[in-house]
Amino acid sequence: LPQTHVLPSATDAQFSARMGGLCDAIATDDPAPAQDAFFPLSAYIQVKGISDPVHDYQTRLIVDYDQDIRYLHGYLASATGPGTLDYVHVPEAAEWILPGVEYNKGSYYRFYGTVLGCTIGGQIHTFNVASLISWRGEWYVVHLHSIR
Repeated sequence: LPQTHVLPSATDAQFSARMGGLCDAIATDDPAPAQDAFFPLSAYIQVKGISDPVHDYQTRLIVDYDQDIRYLHGYLASATGPGTLDYVHVPEAAEWILPGVEYNKGSYYRFYGTVLGCTIGGQIHTFNVASLISWRGEWYVVHLHSIR
């Protein structure tokens, strides 16, 4: 389905569930629980105005995301066990990105600077999320630790 101009909520249950999966992925050093939190391939194909968006998604974006999950896990030191979401702080002002910006042929809302609070091993850990973008009224991570 095509994109909508609906500004996503940062407090809905689906978004919280996806971010909870991201907390668990970081806690367990396993990207699998965080796959639903990542921007969908079908949406990326519709948004990106590049010659081979599938290849870019599979060889760059998702690989970077998985590496970032593992990188952030390295900050946990001795904390072990599953991760649970405590909070997500999303900045208040989303920007509507127009076609032609960032090699796009489609539009979306974007946030920089989201903060994820997760309890792991009985301690609260915070992680910065580099960039969230919207698809059909839902927020997704597109860059986790860094944009590259």
